[in-house]
Amino acid sequence: MPQHIGIVACSAEGAALCYRTICMEGAAWLGAHGHPEISMHTPSLAAYVECLDRGDLDGVAALMLGSARKLAAAGADFLICPDNTIHAAMDRVAPLSPLPWLHIADVVADAALARGFRCLGITGTRWLVDSDVYPAKLESRGLRHVRPPVADRVAIDRVIMDELVPGVSTPQGVAIFQRVIGGLRDAGCDAVVLGCTEIPLIIGDGNSPLPTLDSTRLLARAALRRAIEGAPA
Repeated sequence: MPQHIGIVACSAEGAALCYRTICMEGAAWLGAHGHPEISMHTPSLAAYVECLDRGDLDGVAALMLGSARKLAAAGADFLICPDNTIHAAMDRVAPLSPLPWLHIADVVADAALARGFRCLGITGTRWLVDSDVYPAKLESRGLRHVRPPVADRVAIDRVIMDELVPGVSTPQGVAIFQRVIGGLRDAGCDAVVLGCTEIPLIIGDGNSPLPTLDSTRLLARAALRRAIEGAPA
């Protein structure tokens, strides 16, 4: 039997895309309508935003661990978090977690290596782009990275938090992301990390100036592999 996947969710749109991807793509592994057992828990997004706004990563970790414990009690075998930003607290979470985690930036970095990319642009919320979540994982694999200029970070953060998280898509939001990604291309990047789990709702290889690394779907697919094939030895 496949392992039971626990989803530590944060924002609804990104978590829903991750959940849906696991369910829809599970059939390729398990036959028509098949997918692993999945449980998901999330506190109010407002609680996470309050912690992030005051730089309280201990508070973020406490929320994540609260979800982790509930998912462990529900029978999950391992955990994923389809939210890049709150991975900034993972070093506080992992030592206290009742279950192992797949780290979203590990999954994305491994995909970048497999596809032969060498320098990645990082997009996401201002908290994520300012953090060391991706740089640490990329550098450990010999990959370079570029962060957008501060003004561009502010612009894409507004699109994420004011449009994508509430489930709104606008042509103006798409255009802002295309402009920022174009700037990352001009800065020498050969791919871009869609480092907010809502970004793939409006940006993909079909409309991006750079090849994309879709953190949401990459994490979902890694969870499927882990659930079906088991943890690596």
